[in-house]
Amino acid sequence: MKKTIAIILTLLLGISLLAGCGKKEEEPQPTTQEQKAAQDTSVDIHVTALKGPTGMGMAYLNQQSDDGNTAYKYTVNYAGAPDEVVGGLISGEIDIAAVPVNLAATLFNKTNGEVLTAAVNTLGVIYIVENGDSVQSMADLAGKKIVASGQGSTPEYALNYLLEKNGLTGQVEVEYVSEHDEAVSALVAGKADLVMIPEPKVTAALSQLETARVAISLTDEWDKVSDTQMITGVLVVQKAFANEHPEILKAFLEEYEASVKFTNENPQEASQLIEKYGIIPKAPVALKALPNCNIVYIDGSEMAAAVTAMLTTLFDANPASVGGSLPGEEMFYESHS
Repeated sequence: MKKTIAIILTLLLGISLLAGCGKKEEEPQPTTQEQKAAQDTSVDIHVTALKGPTGMGMAYLNQQSDDGNTAYKYTVNYAGAPDEVVGGLISGEIDIAAVPVNLAATLFNKTNGEVLTAAVNTLGVIYIVENGDSVQSMADLAGKKIVASGQGSTPEYALNYLLEKNGLTGQVEVEYVSEHDEAVSALVAGKADLVMIPEPKVTAALSQLETARVAISLTDEWDKVSDTQMITGVLVVQKAFANEHPEILKAFLEEYEASVKFTNENPQEASQLIEKYGIIPKAPVALKALPNCNIVYIDGSEMAAAVTAMLTTLFDANPASVGGSLPGEEMFYESHS
């Protein structure tokens, strides 16, 4: 009897051991937030900025990303003209970009609201430079010729607006060239006495030609005839990207704001990075130009109000300047967040 009981106990123990071996401890499953974070770290984030003021505030962020000091990894490229950015934004190849303010409106209209404006990054940076001293005011432009860059963008529409407001429509010949450098070269070579260019090309021109001077600040003239703030550049984002990756965009905007602050507070170091990334060829030129580049970071309701006012002014002057129709508040990323 004892032997039988012993056998039964042994069998029961064996069964329990086998059951224990077959039972696996359940591994904790990642939360939805953790899964989303893991997916976000693998996202390839493409950022493009224009060479010049709209890209200068991006240099420090670029360096931080390269050094692995940003929340996510950004691939940053710099374009020489707005046209180089348009295709990538329309196709969705570019997620975030720094572009002229009127182009942001045009893209919003052209893509049926798929490209949103997230922040203002550049205020007025456009100047008329003269080799000589005959132009002291807008009135002095009558009968003269200006070689200008920025056709189809904010500079062209801002100049047309100012000529109209000063009664000079049809009295000033404006010849547009494709690149800022082409306008600078025309001035330096003596092929043009007046050029309209943005900083930092103004600084580059003045450094190459001792007799050149800033004749007119379009921002100052704008302030005389308009109640709106002159805005040159903004940051735009793909709506699909913003909706799918709100945490990435939030982190990017915070890091970009910090980059703009660093640029303004540390011009010496920033100018070196601006040269490093080919935004401006020479650090000394970037350093000298930075105080006049009006690089800023404005978002939220302040951004929306300022951009709307600027676009309304451009639209009233020429509807084509903003893509034919004036966008409403749905143009702004903040209204969707």
